[in-house]
Amino acid sequence: MALTFDAEHPDRPSDEQAARELIEGLRQLEVPATFFVQGRWAEAYPELAARLAAEGHLVGSHSFYHARMPLFDRRGFRTDVRAAERAIRMFAGTDPRPWFRMPFGSGADRADLVGRLAELGYRHVGWHVSGLDWHRRRTAVGVEEAVVAGATARGDSTIVLLHTWPDATVAALPGIVSRLRAAGAELVRVDQLDAAPDLTPLGDQHPQSHP
Repeated sequence: MALTFDAEHPDRPSDEQAARELIEGLRQLEVPATFFVQGRWAEAYPELAARLAAEGHLVGSHSFYHARMPLFDRRGFRTDVRAAERAIRMFAGTDPRPWFRMPFGSGADRADLVGRLAELGYRHVGWHVSGLDWHRRRTAVGVEEAVVAGATARGDSTIVLLHTWPDATVAALPGIVSRLRAAGAELVRVDQLDAAPDLTPLGDQHPQSHP
């Protein structure tokens, strides 16, 4: 199973400290994860961005502006993807290709946009289970239960969607890891999954904006 984290600017404060604690928690728990990094996030938090690949995590792109990709024309689409790529290479010290997650999963069901990503050297990576940690009232217990129940029900090669900025995610991480490992799961990066990732996200699990 793969725990993935979208590193993006939140709609409310606590982003940097929560992300710092999350990265440290993964280190202590010896869990390799996958981070989809927004270009502007990498620019804002270069120290954190640099830690990701350095500590063994897989780094993909989450666009530059975190806008819905269908809103861009072809030129704007390319500009956004390339801007994110440059920022991630500069501050995270790694090439995010071929891993890309469209913000909100918006556009992942459109062959033309998936094709544009492919032209730029990327493939979209969706998710199977969400902790729903973006919700303002979501508790650590709620995040933990959603992830553990969803991942154990689906089984092998499950991709879990979480975010770097909610405090609830940080608090839920030890319980998620402990319970999944107790259930026999091996936690790996997306590129280490036995089966090729299902690239179709579950759209009803991610809102069109963070409430």
